[in-house]
Amino acid sequence: MERKRITIIGTGLIGGSLALQLNDKGMASRIIGVDANEAHAQLALELGLVDELMSLNDAIENSDIIIAAVPVDVMISLLPQVLDKIKNQVVIDLGSTKELLVAAVKNHPNRGRYVSTHPMWGTEYSGPQAAVKDAFDKKAVIICNPQESDADALEWTRNMYNKIGMHLLEMDAEAHDLHVAYISHISHITSFALANTVLEKEKEDDAIFELASAGFESTVRLAKSNAAMWVPIFMQNRENVLDVLNEHISQLKKFKSCLEKENCQYLQELIENANKINRIIK
Repeated sequence: MERKRITIIGTGLIGGSLALQLNDKGMASRIIGVDANEAHAQLALELGLVDELMSLNDAIENSDIIIAAVPVDVMISLLPQVLDKIKNQVVIDLGSTKELLVAAVKNHPNRGRYVSTHPMWGTEYSGPQAAVKDAFDKKAVIICNPQESDADALEWTRNMYNKIGMHLLEMDAEAHDLHVAYISHISHITSFALANTVLEKEKEDDAIFELASAGFESTVRLAKSNAAMWVPIFMQNRENVLDVLNEHISQLKKFKSCLEKENCQYLQELIENANKINRIIK
């Protein structure tokens, strides 16, 4: 692939980690950083995630590829602005919800230059200092509504993700939001709720620290995630999240009922049914 001048809008965990990969794989001749958080922008420059910082307008003018890695509520207003300003550049977003975003630019005259993607990777940390080398290797990336993107824009995007070691899936935005509610969003809500439960019931910080098992740590890890990122995700995917949350509450009630009624047999059935996940996730 010919090396490109690439702008990353949003130089935090996701954007910064992708910048590392683009440099490492020799895909970028220059990486330009754009960030509304000036401290983040300067740190990204100091850490070598980006080669220089520019305003949004200047970055678009001086780029071949524009990649947006900002919270999804910001993305809704940002994406049309970027598409308004481009000539023939490729625009890629990395957001975690898609239906509202794709709808927002459906009739934009530059819609074909935009490729809607969601790399399925993240950690509980945020900011440029959280960027991870080889973060996306062997992870999935979803490309949404590919038929609405120009062939050359889609080809470059697919090649980029292949080059950094991801395997590609394609689906429409509506299906994407439904599936990620089940696989990703409910995991975060459960973790937030569990952390709040423990903080409410266990008043001694030392006890939590000393007694927390590996199982607890892995389950509650996501509760460290940034509210500024996750509140917009939950709200944009509200209907799907409510659907899976209602099912989750129903499942919790079954466990509660087993304990209240001392129903060991049904409790065992619930656990053994849950064990079936082992055939899917080893």
